[in-house]
Amino acid sequence: MAFREQQKLIEELRKFEKKMNPKELEEYKLFVKRNKDDEDFDTLSLSRLRELYQKYYVPPDKSKLDALFKKNNQ
Repeated sequence: MAFREQQKLIEELRKFEKKMNPKELEEYKLFVKRNKDDEDFDTLSLSRLRELYQKYYVPPDKSKLDALFKKNNQ
């Protein structure tokens, strides 16, 4: 489960590379290299990856989608 989770987190964080500060970007690139080597992350690395994900990933606002599919009663 951890390997699939780390792949998912790395894939999602790829979109936010430009927003990361240099230290975080360097750390992220190390995670990517370790992932390419098919290496399972230890608990500290995985927790740091989760922290980066929580910092940058903003879930989409689904309330805007509801407005698109409402019926107009006019």
